[in-house]
Amino acid sequence: MLEGKSITKSFGGLIALNNVDFMVKQKEIVGLIGPNGAGKTTLFNVITGIHRPDSGVIKFRGENIIGLNTHEIIRRGIARTFQLIRPFLNMTALDNVVVAILAMNKKIDVDEARKEAEYFLEIVGFPLNKKNRPTKNLTLIERKMVELARALATKPAILLLDEYAAGLTPTEVEKCNDLIKKLRSEYGITIFWIEHVMRAIMSVCDRIIVLHHGHKIAEGTPKEIASDEQVIKAYLGEKYA
Repeated sequence: MLEGKSITKSFGGLIALNNVDFMVKQKEIVGLIGPNGAGKTTLFNVITGIHRPDSGVIKFRGENIIGLNTHEIIRRGIARTFQLIRPFLNMTALDNVVVAILAMNKKIDVDEARKEAEYFLEIVGFPLNKKNRPTKNLTLIERKMVELARALATKPAILLLDEYAAGLTPTEVEKCNDLIKKLRSEYGITIFWIEHVMRAIMSVCDRIIVLHHGHKIAEGTPKEIASDEQVIKAYLGEKYA
């Protein structure tokens, strides 16, 4: 579904991505891990059109998407969440999602958009009794739910999650895992997931890609990654040895 070949991206003298290859098959859950500064979010920014790579090709469903604007990429079926959550803080949870629906379908009636927005909030487990609260008054997990519902409202084929489990309690991480599995099993959404919470990513992903200093150093099943000496040394630590 999504494939990158020889992706390179520099910022001045810093090489953030160095000839990175990746592939995500339809309905897979693929993890992307590595130390801070490894190039993970830069790769997501390149995929979604925020940055243009210096070289390489990214294809979505066989089409080269490099050079497309972000809104064009979203309309083709790629949505994302952000490491630093970006809801409209002074708008209600419901209206945050309504904005995405109206952006995708300018012909839809606002009342119908609100019903749709409730549906997407319900999918992610957001408490609907808080739907009319300003997002700035919500908890961290509730804000994450709003951002995820907003991404889902664009009706993506593939969803790029950037540290969705970060800052969550163990119980919330378990709910996060269940939700990600549900998005794949019930709604057919493919997931590409950056994460530092290893108990989340190791238990959910089909494959994991590892970046280090802009290079891809490993790729495999969670079991293979957990026993890879290079990955242990660069990122996981001895507890996974």
